[in-house]
Order: sequence, then structure tokens, then C-alpha cells
Amino acid sequence: MNDNGAVIRRAIEWRGAPMALATVISTWGSAPRPRGSHMLVHEDGRLEGSISGGCVESDVLQRAAEVIGGRPAHVQRYGVADGDAWEAGLPCGGEIAVLVQPVAQDGFPSHLFDRIAAESTQGRTVTLATDIESGRTCEGDAEGAFVNRYDPPRRLLVVGAVQIAQSLVPLAQAIGVTPVVIDPRGRFLTEERFPGVELDDRWPDEAIEARAPGEATAIVTLSHDIKIDDPALATALRAPTGYVAALGSRRSHAARRERLAALGFGDDDLARIDGPAGLDIGAVGPAEIALSIAAGMIAGFNSRR
Repeated sequence: MNDNGAVIRRAIEWRGAPMALATVISTWGSAPRPRGSHMLVHEDGRLEGSISGGCVESDVLQRAAEVIGGRPAHVQRYGVADGDAWEAGLPCGGEIAVLVQPVAQDGFPSHLFDRIAAESTQGRTVTLATDIESGRTCEGDAEGAFVNRYDPPRRLLVVGAVQIAQSLVPLAQAIGVTPVVIDPRGRFLTEERFPGVELDDRWPDEAIEARAPGEATAIVTLSHDIKIDDPALATALRAPTGYVAALGSRRSHAARRERLAALGFGDDDLARIDGPAGLDIGAVGPAEIALSIAAGMIAGFNSRR
């Protein structure tokens, strides 16, 4: 998962201006940014994104300016910094290869930014292939090309506006996952308890189905009320939901599995539920439980990459 959303939005905002796009196409060792990460450079020197967390950006900016000025797309490799290469090295000890290409028809066509943005709003992934020799990018896959996936933003649908949810929501926001709190019980689902967060007071099966959860969506049930949690889990399992979890003890989770099995779900379906929810960190209290759930969610997302 690469957080290129800000780069996509900025490219659309800067439409029509000469630009260059730098992309991490391979990594070795403790590279600071994952493969597929972008940095966009405007003709006037403005930039968006990062390809090394600051280690080699200055050198890449110069190369981007050259590409904007007419130099062909090219690949530059950066390794461990030594005495003479400090400014363009990676003190962290890793190595990366960076492709710098123009934002143009013979490089990264600008309409692809619109394509990524449009599909993202529908919860769909876009795959692009780049021929390293020519520096040309097109939609789809291609043998021998650098292939990059643009996944939609991650979402967390929290079912049950309980105390744990009050800790889980800001944790999700801090790690770039957009939360929605779902609960038909109005006394729990209030702006005062969840300021600035999208709230949905429909029954969870209806609320979840309306959002068409996919691989970038997590659904976590916290209400402890089977009338609320079970319909949410059933709806989550009928979709390609990226992470499904339910709060409760092992005993209550066994009973939950039996109820869902009675609804027709098989062992493979039920195995998708992380229950009890989260990583086992010996959590005590709502905040620590929320932390364990957030960690479990990220582990679940990343295991699907």
C-alpha cells in the first residue's frame, strides 16, 4: 500500500503545467519508502510526495528539472551514503532505484491521474505498467514492465459507538484510515462522543451494504449486541472485505461462529473473522484494546498485498 493520494490530487490541481514524476521502482534493505512511492515536481520547483523521506530528494529535484527541460526519462540508483556521496546517499543503509519521467504522453500521461482518482472514489484499484526503457506508462499489466497498484483509500467501519470506538477512531485517523461509526442506537451515536467523524444511524447491514466494502475496507464489530453485530458480520463476509473483526472472548466468538454457520457461512468464510479482535498484546482497558485492534487491522490489510 502506497500513500500516493496527495500526489494524485496535486497532479490534477497542477494540470497543464510542465511536471516530472519520480517513482521508487525497486528497493533493497531498509529503504525508507516502499516500492511505488511517488514524488511529483512542478516546473516552478514545488513538490508533493516523497521517495526517500528526505535523504535523496535534493538530487531527484535536480533530475526532475532536467526531465522537465527535455531530458528523457531515466533511472537513478541511490545507495548507502559514504563520505563523498552524503547528499545523494541513504544514511539508513538501504538502496533504492528511482525512475524520473515527464508528465506527458511520452511519459506518465496526465489523464491517468484522473483515472486513478475516479476509480478510487468507487473503491476500485487501478494497475499501471511502465516500460522502464522508454519511460512510458499505460493502464493495465505488461510482462517485463514496472507495475504499480493504486488502491483506494483505506476505510474502517466501526459497528458499535462504544468506549473502545472512541479510542479506535482517532488511532485510525492517525494511520491514514478513514473511520465511519455505525450504530442505530442514537444515545451512543452522538457528535459529542465522536466529533468530526462520519456517523451512520442505520442498521449495520444496510449501512455496510450501501458502502460496498472491498479490499481497502475494514469492518470491526464492538457493540456486544448480537442483533447489531451479527448482521454486520454477515454483510461483511458476503463482500470482499479486507479485514473483518469482532470483539469478544473466545467463548463468545465460538458461539458467534455457530450462529453465522447456521446462516450458511462455511469454515473458510468464518476463518476470515479476526476474533477476538486484534493482536494479542495483553491489552487492558479501552485504549489498549483499541490499539490491538488497529494493529490487527493493519496486519490484515498488509497480508493481502
